[in-house]
Amino acid sequence: MPFHRYHPYQDRVDVPSEERSWPSARIDRAPLWVPVDLRDGNQALAEPMDTGRKRRFFDLLVSMGFKEIEVGYPSASRADFDFVRDLAALGASGGIPDDVSIVVFTPAKPELIDRTFESIEGLPRAVVHLYIPTSPIWRDIVLGRSRAQVQGVVTEAAAHMARLADARPGADIRFQFSPETFNLTEPDYVLELCDGLTELWDASPDRPVTHNLPATVEIATPNVYADQIEYLHRHLARRASVILSVHPHNDRGTGVACAELAVLAGAQRVEGCLFGNGERTGNVDLVTLALNLYAQGVDPMVDFSDIDAVREVVEHCNRLPVHPRHPYAGDLVHTAFSGTHQDAISKGFAHHALRAAELGVAESEAPWAVPYLPIDPADIGRSYEAVIRVNSQSGKGGMAYLLRTRHGIDLPQRMRPDFSRVVQEATDDSGQEASAKELYELFRATYVGPGKKSGHAALSSWSTDRAPDGTHRFTCTLQVGSHTGHFEGTGNGPLSAFVAALAAAGITVDILDYSEHATGAGGGSEAVAYAECGVDGVVCWGAGLNTSVLTASVQAVLAAVNRAEAAR
Repeated sequence: MPFHRYHPYQDRVDVPSEERSWPSARIDRAPLWVPVDLRDGNQALAEPMDTGRKRRFFDLLVSMGFKEIEVGYPSASRADFDFVRDLAALGASGGIPDDVSIVVFTPAKPELIDRTFESIEGLPRAVVHLYIPTSPIWRDIVLGRSRAQVQGVVTEAAAHMARLADARPGADIRFQFSPETFNLTEPDYVLELCDGLTELWDASPDRPVTHNLPATVEIATPNVYADQIEYLHRHLARRASVILSVHPHNDRGTGVACAELAVLAGAQRVEGCLFGNGERTGNVDLVTLALNLYAQGVDPMVDFSDIDAVREVVEHCNRLPVHPRHPYAGDLVHTAFSGTHQDAISKGFAHHALRAAELGVAESEAPWAVPYLPIDPADIGRSYEAVIRVNSQSGKGGMAYLLRTRHGIDLPQRMRPDFSRVVQEATDDSGQEASAKELYELFRATYVGPGKKSGHAALSSWSTDRAPDGTHRFTCTLQVGSHTGHFEGTGNGPLSAFVAALAAAGITVDILDYSEHATGAGGGSEAVAYAECGVDGVVCWGAGLNTSVLTASVQAVLAAVNRAEAAR
């Protein structure tokens, strides 16, 4: 591949070398998140949103708690203009919360600025976002203008915006400036442009200007972008009157890292899209950014408590699916197929429940520490149903977890490797995932069925009684192979008496492990019993399910006997 055709970032833009402070910084509060789905994201769609989809998306963003929302490019299309007019009518009637500001986007052309201001007529609050490309390659190839000429265009456009805003004294209109392709622009030039507009617009702490610094096309590692942001953060005039904003794209796949490092470097505001929609590889993903903070114990200041509902709206409006591996929101991100992962998660859930009980709080309130799950899926509206799923890569912990949580079957530890082999053989043969229902059916067919159906040994009738000396007698009609007979045995308990009756029928059984519990099914009335038996030298597990614990235990031993004969 002709890699020599491409130049590293240091040959394309000068990044001032200063002592960095951002590497030691910490993010302890969320920046101002500004979704640009309705403008930047919408421009990138093969089928731009119609008014109905835009309104549904806007309502979602408001309900989630976003305080600034970029809603369109009113001078670019009739659809965008009309949508802003609809919002203006909504805002005039009090239908937009008082703490939500509408942002509209305009290039630095007087006639397009006029059209933009026309669209926001009647809005009680608005931010007018002015942009122009500023980097050498854009100045030379796209605009055909020098640094001074571009600055002149920007100054004229900004002054025109100020005059139009002054003509509406009753409206709260603030200004935003984006030097597009900031990350490829000379830092001293960006500083000159921004400081000029800060002064022209007479920014103050109670009426700040937003300077938005886009990584329009990613060109370098995220630390370089952080250095560029920190340079502006340190040197901007009237810093207390400036909201420093960033707008990372994802061309190198590092948009999230760029945004996080930019916040460490002094950015106070981040523009992006839900789930990363946008031109080419997309804008930075606000969902990932916000939930990354949440996972660090920082309030993200937006509500993702029902992430599947958020995703459904975004997929409908964008007509684009969210990838199943998308951080936090994808169908598979809280799912483990690997056996070792499943075992760790299963143990983590058990430890979490125990810890909550020790603290005397609900599990939903207890500190979260479960392996492989950075946040509790329930916090974002996800159930635990899909956390562990079983295929041929899965292990004993995963299938045991599903049987326990979905069907009340808590396999003994010693039995789990045996069932794991059964599951792996089934999934290897099918090549497909096994659902919790299929696992349960496989458990019943493998371990319960042989104790209830006709096999090498079958009980047609049986009874027990207890002698005055405390011993138990087991009397039964038992078919062994083709022969049927009446047999009885005595022992310390009903099960040992049954083993003695089997011995009288010529079947030598040694119970190696036994356990029982209620399944929780049918209001907790059904019992399950597990028996590991050595049968004439062959060791097998059996299980029984019945409303009677004794019947379940007899079925479990009989199932082990028949499985041993089948394995012989």
